[in-house]
Amino acid sequence: MAYQWNWAVFSQETAMGDGSTYWQWMLSGLQVTITLSLSAWVLALVLGSLMGVLRTSPVKWLSRLATAYVELLRNIPLLVQLFIWYFIVPELLPVTWGNAIKQLPPSAQQFGAAFICLGLFTSARVSEQVRSGILSLPVGQTRAGLALGLTLPQTYRHVLLPMAFRLVVPPLTSEFLNIFKNSAVCSTIGLLELAAQGRQLVDYTAQPYESFIAVTLMYVLINIIVMALMHQLERKVKVPGYLGS
Repeated sequence: MAYQWNWAVFSQETAMGDGSTYWQWMLSGLQVTITLSLSAWVLALVLGSLMGVLRTSPVKWLSRLATAYVELLRNIPLLVQLFIWYFIVPELLPVTWGNAIKQLPPSAQQFGAAFICLGLFTSARVSEQVRSGILSLPVGQTRAGLALGLTLPQTYRHVLLPMAFRLVVPPLTSEFLNIFKNSAVCSTIGLLELAAQGRQLVDYTAQPYESFIAVTLMYVLINIIVMALMHQLERKVKVPGYLGS
């Protein structure tokens, strides 16, 4: 039997009877994906930068602690971590806290678990990028900062990190794109992000090609916008004489 294409399905009213259309479903999923990914990226960038600095610290126990953090999160699959945060962590918390989480609306529980999981998982990868950026700098920069009377934290803040972040914009762009794509995994705990809305549309309309073509184009559009913005950022902060300049 030949497949019956029907692009008008997006303008049809959903079976929910609330007056919404399937296109509005898709836009709702897109909004959740963007909100989740951007908020998780902020967490990943802040925490990953901190861990990247600690991994290059001369204080051994801090360096080992950060290394353990990174290795733990990098070696556990994202899906497993997501299930741990959503199903297991609320049971391990004090009863009052656990019950408070369980009494939240399901969408809030799903978003919260997805936000923490994506943020921490990506922070371990960001940490490695920041660490490599710091280690790529000549050791003389650290010595010069200390010779000027700066403390080690001040040397990191005013000398090393401004240069390191400029050098790692390209690999950070890849991690930024990955967090949008990894958000699709969060549909496994019921979060109605873009990929989940696409599958839901198929369940109600039996039009899989139209649905997943639309989902694919939306992900491509997100990636194009992110790459364009990060390319402009890279051009503005590039350092003459270094790779990428």
